Amino acid sequence: MTTEKSAPAEPSPTAGGEATATIQPRRRGWLVFLRDVLVIIVIAVLVSLVVKTFLVRSFYIPSGSMEDTLLIKDRILVDEITPRFSGYERGDIVVFRDPGGWLGPSTEPARPPVVEAFEWVLSLVGLAAPDSDDHLVKRIIGLPGDHVVCCNALGQITVNDVPIDETGYVKFPPGETAASADAFDVTVPDGKLWVLGDNRYRSKDSRYNTDQPGKGFVPIDNVVGRAFLVTWPFDRFGLLDFHHDVFAGVPAPEGGDGSQ
Repeated sequence: MTTEKSAPAEPSPTAGGEATATIQPRRRGWLVFLRDVLVIIVIAVLVSLVVKTFLVRSFYIPSGSMEDTLLIKDRILVDEITPRFSGYERGDIVVFRDPGGWLGPSTEPARPPVVEAFEWVLSLVGLAAPDSDDHLVKRIIGLPGDHVVCCNALGQITVNDVPIDETGYVKFPPGETAASADAFDVTVPDGKLWVLGDNRYRSKDSRYNTDQPGKGFVPIDNVVGRAFLVTWPFDRFGLLDFHHDVFAGVPAPEGGDGSQ
């Protein structure tokens, strides 16, 4: 009688080799997930950099020179691209780099490198604006070629001999009605702007920088863009009013079209 050799037993589904095979895909799955998250973060940062560089930037307001239109610590968005095609208009609220001598030396104490690095990372995605203190925000009153004078018998500024009524946005101290405590008579050069703060009696603007190299005029090349939206605090969220109607009757300067 012959005995038949039994075939080797099939490995159990729960054998160690099979168990190892189920662990490896899980590890690969986590690696793929982490890779995808990293790719998404990198893309988000790159998109934010493009938006910040060419489209929109965020700034905070460090002073009260634009009250009550803008208050201290307001956060605003600045449109960088539209003015490149349409130019600027009288009444626009613009953010610009210091033309030279407008801002005094910084008195803020040095911060730890970790804090600086963290703020820099936040600035990449528009959540911080560390260079706000190096910029100014004012309202455009005169465009290139405009003849801007203050003040007439009613205390109004005139632009190209037309008086403008600024009571809709200028903050006057009690008892004051003149648009400026200081007289001026300027013709805005090509490529420059004449800008004033809405808190007219507490704004170091074009009027008070005529002794600087730029004579108080702001080069258009220094303008970052036009502020258009208050984003924070939330109870002040809303679009900014440029009051273009105030300047509707102002004729274009000779040889110009009234916009830049």
